[in-house]
Amino acid sequence: MREPTWSAGTYMAEFRSADELNGAVRALTTKGYTRLETYSPVPIDAGIQRGYSKLPLAVFIAGLLGGIVSYAIQWYANAYAYPLDIGGRPAHAVPAFIIPTFEGTVLSAALAAFIGFFLVTRLPQPWHPVFELDGFERTTVDRYWLAVDPADPRGTPDLTARELLALSPLRIVRLEAEA
Repeated sequence: MREPTWSAGTYMAEFRSADELNGAVRALTTKGYTRLETYSPVPIDAGIQRGYSKLPLAVFIAGLLGGIVSYAIQWYANAYAYPLDIGGRPAHAVPAFIIPTFEGTVLSAALAAFIGFFLVTRLPQPWHPVFELDGFERTTVDRYWLAVDPADPRGTPDLTARELLALSPLRIVRLEAEA
């Protein structure tokens, strides 16, 4: 539901408590809904299946490439482009390259993690379609919301609305397409 066009036709249901929200999520997942999203003031385990993040793999690859590049730069500078014969030491001295290579690895992985986090979470996000809902700001205090993506293979607009009404939310709001 984090695609830019997800809000067109999304149903949002407001609940009083985390228990009601958890019950609604269980009921909808039992009926076959897979594209659900929750908003709450505290972290809750709603039982929504999430995919695994690709961020750890990206961080590992960036660290590996950072280590290879930092080693290659040192080798190029010290052993190939400008070799110095000082005290009979070899130009390609692996022990001398270990610490800068480690630093390049850690720097690359840390930058990948930092930048990747913001890309994966789509932050900063100063505006989102749900921010336009009256009373949605109470999500940070005492309200719990459930969003059902219109692209969910189980739901149709009428069926989704009826099944949400059966869960007794405080209200149900259908988001319109963004202008």
